[in-house]
Amino acid sequence: MAKPSNRAKILTEGLRVVHERGFGGASVRDIVQAAGVPQGSFTNHFVSKEAFGLEIINLHFDSARDLIQRTLRNDALAPLQRMRAYIDASTSYLNQTEMRNGCLFGNFSAEASDHSELIRLRLVEIFAEVQQAIAYCLRSAVAAGELRPDFDCDEIAGFMVISLQGAILLSKVQRGPAPVERFKHVLFSILLT
Repeated sequence: MAKPSNRAKILTEGLRVVHERGFGGASVRDIVQAAGVPQGSFTNHFVSKEAFGLEIINLHFDSARDLIQRTLRNDALAPLQRMRAYIDASTSYLNQTEMRNGCLFGNFSAEASDHSELIRLRLVEIFAEVQQAIAYCLRSAVAAGELRPDFDCDEIAGFMVISLQGAILLSKVQRGPAPVERFKHVLFSILLT
């Protein structure tokens, strides 16, 4: 098996460092030290910290897309079971750090979207793709008779993205899962009935 390249190490370790410390709180020095590579390696592979930020956003979204395919877009499972699996997997991921890191996309939204139009636009695309996957799952639930025929899938999907992001942010602040659990409870006991 080939050794990971310096670029791959910078991306992998940089993603972890940025997720723990925030984009602004993670210096290039912190990133290369975590990767165990010389500082010049960063500038050899990335034209700017912004370009690096876009790459780790995309790297993280590759994992998120895999989760979406296994859950929200997995037609082998009942639609509301898919929705629950998506939220449970997201919560499990957040619990690995006791909610300290929050959502990378939400963190970038709060921290970098005022300073980088490229990052802001990429986040708009990512949240739209997540919303589309949720709407797809909700339309499947309507077709399967799990939700009423007049259920507004697109509107509720948008509301779910907004609400889940807010719940994750509060969970990060409170260092506990209660806001995400409340979101999940309200979602399944009131909205998705």
